[in-house]
Amino acid sequence: MTDDADVTALLLAWSNGEETARSRLMDAVYDELRRVARRHLRGERDAHSLAPTALVHETYVKLVDQQRVRWQNRAHFFAMAARLMRRILVDHARSRTAVKRGSGRTVVLDTVDIETPSLSIDVLALDAALDKLAAVDERQSRLVELRFFAGLTVEETAATLDIAPITVKRDWAHARAWLFRELQRQTP
Repeated sequence: MTDDADVTALLLAWSNGEETARSRLMDAVYDELRRVARRHLRGERDAHSLAPTALVHETYVKLVDQQRVRWQNRAHFFAMAARLMRRILVDHARSRTAVKRGSGRTVVLDTVDIETPSLSIDVLALDAALDKLAAVDERQSRLVELRFFAGLTVEETAATLDIAPITVKRDWAHARAWLFRELQRQTP
């Protein structure tokens, strides 16, 4: 993992128009983005059409298009990457479901530091549940996006959302419990 200060410096340089910073940034964060992508796709069949590398590259293309973003730091970058990965995974699941009814991509809502049963779910169901959660508590929805889709730590999530780490832990527990109940209701 690259030092937070190095990533932040590259992000600021890129935001200020330094084109070489973009490629150096990608070199610096590529392995971490691949790790996050592999975690999201680990439940997929071996011949799945969206491999971790493809997910990272699609995310990268969308990140490069974010020209109006004034990058703040590493956590901000990974928060944006998380949101884009979520959109890509949902769009991919929707296209697969349209081709083959009922075959949405499943993901596992892993435990990180909270004891809750693991739940294998459809990414479309998770997306719908996150949208419902956002209507109830926008911060908890963002927190799940950051922790689950970007793989940010408690401390990184706290910095991104500008809240205390203990609040992240409490909200993470509440959000996971809420999602677990919501997804159980959706399961026939």
